[in-house]
Amino acid sequence: MNLAILNEEMLSNLLDMPSVIKTVESVYKQKSNDASVVWDTIFYDFEPGKADMDIKSGFLKDQKIFGHKTVTWFGENTDKGLPTLTGLICVFDGNTGIPIGVTEGSYITGMRTGAAAAIGAKYLANPDSQKALIIGSGNQLKFQVAALLTVYPKLKVLEVYDRNTEKAQAAVQSLPEQMGAMGITQVTTQLKATQELKKSVETSQIIVTITPSKIPIIQADWVKPGTHLSTMGADMAGKQEIDELIFSKAVIVTDDLRHSSQVGEMETALKNKIISIDDIKGEIGDLILNKVTGRQDKDEVTIFDATGMALMDIATAKLAIDLSEKNNSGISVQF
Repeated sequence: MNLAILNEEMLSNLLDMPSVIKTVESVYKQKSNDASVVWDTIFYDFEPGKADMDIKSGFLKDQKIFGHKTVTWFGENTDKGLPTLTGLICVFDGNTGIPIGVTEGSYITGMRTGAAAAIGAKYLANPDSQKALIIGSGNQLKFQVAALLTVYPKLKVLEVYDRNTEKAQAAVQSLPEQMGAMGITQVTTQLKATQELKKSVETSQIIVTITPSKIPIIQADWVKPGTHLSTMGADMAGKQEIDELIFSKAVIVTDDLRHSSQVGEMETALKNKIISIDDIKGEIGDLILNKVTGRQDKDEVTIFDATGMALMDIATAKLAIDLSEKNNSGISVQF
């Protein structure tokens, strides 16, 4: 029995964004068809606000694989010259229970999260959208840009906002090189940092939020008719990136209704009774398979509230493992 082991460098050479988007869409469709199981998340705070760990797991019945992702966040690692976010993804054969691969976790997390946000925009935003805004300029930024440019290659402008202006500017300057490394070389979209958040929100047709904020960054009266928002940062109780009042006038789709209602962006809107569960159109897999309707009018505001699922990580890791076997790359050890 062979066990594949893939590090970040190997994953970056094996995975491309179009393939990951296709894989994540497949996961959403499997979930809609009751061909998957999402198990409860295990979360542990070593030191609140300083160090934590979570374990997410699941089973993809059609692909006959299951697994888990263990991710740690140690905030003080920055001072030690170490990454703050690290993790591993373990994939098992659903027929035998035998492990088939272990991959580094943060790169796949970035790829599948970028893919998820872009899929939300693909199915909910106006197809003729010309301008996009990404709020947050951390490690996730390059993946979000790569995914949006894959789905909307004719975007004219893509702006990046961060409270730390210098960080946003530096991040944008590095994007062309990062896109090239990720295989996206024909970038005609103007990439720029912005300091004028309100104006950028008002003039963007697609907005992606990728921050750990616990205070709304986007106010309800800034959001104009026709805007789509993919909210990716809220993945545990208390996190919030957008004014909960935006939900009252939006078409709402999520990735996992149970999880998003508990810890997603919609958590506050539900608790404050601005919306009810019945106001949620459904899950993104239902929308992809035309089981529910999404945007019906160009002036509707749409929200894709995604908290992320281990299913996406497991399927993307399996894609990388299969590619490594096909290309005879990576490390394989006897198990």
